[in-house]
Amino acid sequence: MPTINSASSFSSDIENYIQDKTLPLVQRQLVAYQFGDALTLPKNRGTTYTASRYDRINLPFAPLSEGVPPVGQSMTVAQVSATAQQWGDTVTVTDVADMTIKHPLFQTAIQLIAMQMSETMERNTFNNLMAGTQINYVNSRGARASLVAGDVLNPTEINRATGALFTIGAPQFNGQMEEDAKVTAGKPNSAGKTGHYVGIMHPLVEQDMRTNPTVVTAWSYSDIDKLYNNELGQWGSLRFTRSNMVPSFTGVALVTGTPGTAGSLATNTYYIQVTGSIAQNGYEQRIHQVSGGLAVTGPNGSISVTLPSVAGYVYNIYIGTTTSPTNLAATASGPTTGPLAGQAVQLTGGATVILTAVGTARTPPAAPATGVTVYPTFIIGKNAYGQVKLDDAKFSYLKTADKSDPLNQLRVCGWKVFYGTILLNQQFFMRIESTSAYSPTFG
Repeated sequence: MPTINSASSFSSDIENYIQDKTLPLVQRQLVAYQFGDALTLPKNRGTTYTASRYDRINLPFAPLSEGVPPVGQSMTVAQVSATAQQWGDTVTVTDVADMTIKHPLFQTAIQLIAMQMSETMERNTFNNLMAGTQINYVNSRGARASLVAGDVLNPTEINRATGALFTIGAPQFNGQMEEDAKVTAGKPNSAGKTGHYVGIMHPLVEQDMRTNPTVVTAWSYSDIDKLYNNELGQWGSLRFTRSNMVPSFTGVALVTGTPGTAGSLATNTYYIQVTGSIAQNGYEQRIHQVSGGLAVTGPNGSISVTLPSVAGYVYNIYIGTTTSPTNLAATASGPTTGPLAGQAVQLTGGATVILTAVGTARTPPAAPATGVTVYPTFIIGKNAYGQVKLDDAKFSYLKTADKSDPLNQLRVCGWKVFYGTILLNQQFFMRIESTSAYSPTFG
């Protein structure tokens, strides 16, 4: 039988093929930053921006008495403040990698940091909006922990929210901006030019609204294209936008710890709470229930905690002497540099960490019931919040040698921006919290 020369005999002479074009990344819908008023903080005036508003004075209760001047009214000023912070990041590529890898690494790094900057500002805007004090829970549940499966967004909740904003007098986008607006009856303008509030919702919550029978019936008679195109658009004086950067919160079973003597905790009963943050965007999404009481004996007390392990997540640990912890724990396992150095943040899943003290004040997100995922929908009026800019976004591309890199072995690109989000008027926006009938997983 003749010798057979198979392909495996010559594998060393095969030139592997790598596609020239890199595959696309997942898309992010960035919408929240744009609805904030553009505000400028002058340079050399610190980092705090303060906005003032004079409250209306009370209307008189009775007519004047002849010849008797009124007592008069006091004027009240309300102020809100925000602190601008500098955000930024870098990517470093070696000269060897830049010369030997098929795809242009440095150019790719430039594209990635540009995306990172815009997504960071979007994420920060949502985090600030979560500090809003006006909240509706679907079906009047009263708290995030009370929401159950089936508490999905529906037209009744939209009507409840917009009715409240109308009653308060929150200004609308494209609406009349006078403090005393004279409204006349008549045919409204086209949908895009009438006064409206803006709604920002998670894509899964959008699908809950789209499958609501009231919405389906209305559109089947008036705008069948919305059903076909998977659009939500305008409903009940709201113009909706969707964003897959809207945060969500999933309740998870508690994580407990073991008291020890390797720290500086005083004698007391402590409670801990673990949260899981998505490593890619930093949202605290998996919110574990608060632990039971852990009796620690001081003055050298500590608590040992073994963290859960879920792919794509890092963990934070909170600690306190009540069932509502309001401080991060301190641990040597946390970051070693930056404003959160030594705090129990960005911890690796599956690791066992030692909590040695009560750390920086910070409140974790409220936990939903175990197994329930909650989504906020933001309803925004004009002038609800602003984006305070101290310094514009700047990009740096360093490709030449200097004293710290005399042989030009490194390529560095980065960005920075100095800004902050200010909540101008808590009454001009609110959020609705709901569950969803849908899941972000397949199958």
